[in-house]
Amino acid sequence: MESNALKTEPIATLLVRMALPAICAQLVTLLYNLVDRVFIGQMENGTLAMAAIGICAPIVTIVTAFTNLFGRGGAPLAAMEMGKKHIERAEQYVNHSFFALALVSLTITFLVSLFKKPILIAFGASDATLPFALDYLSIYIAGTFFIQLSVGMNDYITTQGFAKTAMTTTAIGAILNTLLDPLFIFGLGWGVRGAALATLLSQMASFLWAMRFLLGPKTRLRLSFRTFHAQSSIIQDILKLGASPFFMSLSEGVLVLCFNTQAYRLGGDVAVGAMAILFSMFQFLLLPVEGVTIGAQPILSYNYGAQQSGRVRKTIRLTLQITLTFTFAATALLVLFPRPVLAVFTHDPALIDLGSHLLPVYMAGCFGLGANSTFQQTYNALGAGGRSFFFAFFRKGILLVPLLYLLPALTNGGLVALMLAEPVSDALTTLVNALSFRGFVHQKLQPSSNLRSVLSFE
Repeated sequence: MESNALKTEPIATLLVRMALPAICAQLVTLLYNLVDRVFIGQMENGTLAMAAIGICAPIVTIVTAFTNLFGRGGAPLAAMEMGKKHIERAEQYVNHSFFALALVSLTITFLVSLFKKPILIAFGASDATLPFALDYLSIYIAGTFFIQLSVGMNDYITTQGFAKTAMTTTAIGAILNTLLDPLFIFGLGWGVRGAALATLLSQMASFLWAMRFLLGPKTRLRLSFRTFHAQSSIIQDILKLGASPFFMSLSEGVLVLCFNTQAYRLGGDVAVGAMAILFSMFQFLLLPVEGVTIGAQPILSYNYGAQQSGRVRKTIRLTLQITLTFTFAATALLVLFPRPVLAVFTHDPALIDLGSHLLPVYMAGCFGLGANSTFQQTYNALGAGGRSFFFAFFRKGILLVPLLYLLPALTNGGLVALMLAEPVSDALTTLVNALSFRGFVHQKLQPSSNLRSVLSFE
């Protein structure tokens, strides 16, 4: 019934039904990220602890990158095969992703546990922040298996059309994390170690829920250990399509590292703490938008596989309308009222003063984030992972990373110049990506595609 609805239900109704649970799931993911930082910011040494969490962030994004490589890399392909009625082929993507994620997660856990101290020092930990960072990372990295499998396999629940079930996977962990954080951090006095342990236990619960569904009677794509036979062609397909979301997440880790080291050089530990909050605010915009585009992905992939180009075009148009409306409104809120937002995370006057000057500059390029995110997800949903990869690299590798170093050096503008690199890169990428997307849609959805109506919302 779910797959038939992807082909026949009105697009507006279907997108709302698919996107709302996905948005809720992303908001819950956002809650995961924010809750730790809100509680950690209230600790006695909250500013140093906040900076330590920011220093650990690149490692967290590496974990996310490999999760996206096999989760988002395989889920659209599985949906396309479902659209073609090739259910056994679709199940192969589920099986291969599970075993690949299990292998990668164990490898990451071993390597990071072995070299965690030199890694954190290389990532900018000072004598003051290193103990907090070690406490957090030592426990967090032990849960990599559960983190990667719960998130990665959840993509295969979403792509079947079971958006509410996928939302529940994330909600279970987030609610548990919210309950355990204050108990472990303050009640038991475990500080940042308590925050990491709360995350580990919460992700374990999410993992068990996702496995219960994929091994149960309701799933259309069943995870099977008996029928798994490694096929290089399946892994190659997943890696090709997953390269873009992998790079996007991995490059976020590189960016966080570059931002942190530059911020420490220009403003010390307080600046690194401010960056941790700013990154959270960027996630506040990005994750709900990704919720909409994740909800649209099964509709796009299934109907593209079923050769229903009209439904694909309508889905793109409606997704753009929703995401752009949100990013315009949310960006304006953050740019105009930075101090109340910062006060949620910390009571440190120095941190609030610094962040209130940096946040409006840092977020200024996010007005068009909804369009850029829609373009990127559509590329992946229609099997054009290479194009999505290019624009991810264009924004971060060609524009943002060089500007992080060039703008402060050329303008002598300090931290403000450092922040300016983000909106400049965002604006240029969205413009170039929009021009490319026009030709892409025309080519993919011939003979009747008309991107002018897509971009003008006609």
